[in-house]
Amino acid sequence: MENIAFEKTTLSNGLDVILHEDHSIPLVAVNVWYHVGSKDEELGRTGFAHLFEHVMFEGSKHHNSSHFEPLQKVGANLNGSTTSDRTNYWEDVPSNHLELALWLEADRMGFLVDALDQQRFDIQRDVVKNERRQSYENRPYGMAHWQIQEALFPLPHPYHWMTIGSQEDLDAASLEDVKDFFRRFYSPSNSSLAIAGDINSQATLELVDKYFGSLEPGPSVPRFGRFDSGLKGRVELEMGTEFLFHECIWHGQLHRI
Repeated sequence: MENIAFEKTTLSNGLDVILHEDHSIPLVAVNVWYHVGSKDEELGRTGFAHLFEHVMFEGSKHHNSSHFEPLQKVGANLNGSTTSDRTNYWEDVPSNHLELALWLEADRMGFLVDALDQQRFDIQRDVVKNERRQSYENRPYGMAHWQIQEALFPLPHPYHWMTIGSQEDLDAASLEDVKDFFRRFYSPSNSSLAIAGDINSQATLELVDKYFGSLEPGPSVPRFGRFDSGLKGRVELEMGTEFLFHECIWHGQLHRI
């Protein structure tokens, strides 16, 4: 396995910064990794981490419009994803537009809730509900994955619910509920920033400090220790479907590469 050289530092507000230089092509990969996922939610308030994956692209205090537009105009490729354990946002940008990407990322890290109003929240909540219908409810065998997840990780295990959350929880969520979730988990002290590509590490660190260094750290986030599934043995699930589909899933052994 190839060893990749990198530099790592932590800003005074707790943001971990990882830098790797590779001048093969004039491109830079930027990845902001928030240490929050669906496991950090609670029953009755599921789906919040994934909801923010959508809200984060809708604008922040100093750029109150689409996050996609200015970056795509300069040829960037960008997106985000949510799992049980983390949420990340990434851009591949031409190296001469790295500063634009960092400014936009810093603004939504520090000032997203200033631009989040009821209308924007309602629109993105409906988008997520439609995604749930498209990906699970209206997809062949889609709800099977939901039942498998619940069976593999019985309550109170925090992997019990799917990342997209329940329809009822999304409907019941208030604007203040989701703002509180953001304030708790989305901060420099609960995130990591990785930048790799055609960069000068010292100059890049100065840019990172310029845009992220003044952001306030968030509250301390409690971490889960080892949390084994309460599954006691074999579980068989059966759903009424037109065509046969057979799937076997089991817990695997954790390992480190």
